[in-house]
Amino acid sequence: MNLARAIHFDESDTRVFHSPARTGEWCISGGFEFSNWGEGDLEGKARQAFSNGWLGLETFGRVTFVAVTRIEEAERVRLVETLATHFVEVYGAPSQDAAREVAEAEIAEMQAMCDDFDPNTILSVSRELTEAGVREEYRAIEAPDAELEAFAVHGSLDD
Repeated sequence: MNLARAIHFDESDTRVFHSPARTGEWCISGGFEFSNWGEGDLEGKARQAFSNGWLGLETFGRVTFVAVTRIEEAERVRLVETLATHFVEVYGAPSQDAAREVAEAEIAEMQAMCDDFDPNTILSVSRELTEAGVREEYRAIEAPDAELEAFAVHGSLDD
């Protein structure tokens, strides 16, 4: 079973998001955060989070890229509880039990997407507002198989 972890290629996420996700934390799309947004909400760093930010499940910060990674069941269960608690504390869900069902669905959706890719595949998300609501689109950059020549040392031991 696969899920995705935050990955950084440079420090840009620390400048473009109000709260950047930590490298290595588990992530989901997190598009639910924008369900009631309109054009007036899309300014500055909030626009960047909306446009292409994955949601970290520890810091609840945003990250531009995630990498598909294997996850153990016990870790997935812990993430469901963490997200359910977030729904209660931040979004006012009526109870942990009610929130757990929604958290389970959010993580299952991300897991299903990640299970379609090999580990180390890089994913990005892009969003736009439509009349029907938020539209998300995903892109995958698969990790190329490294050829032996990339690691082989060429030369002579006689030199």
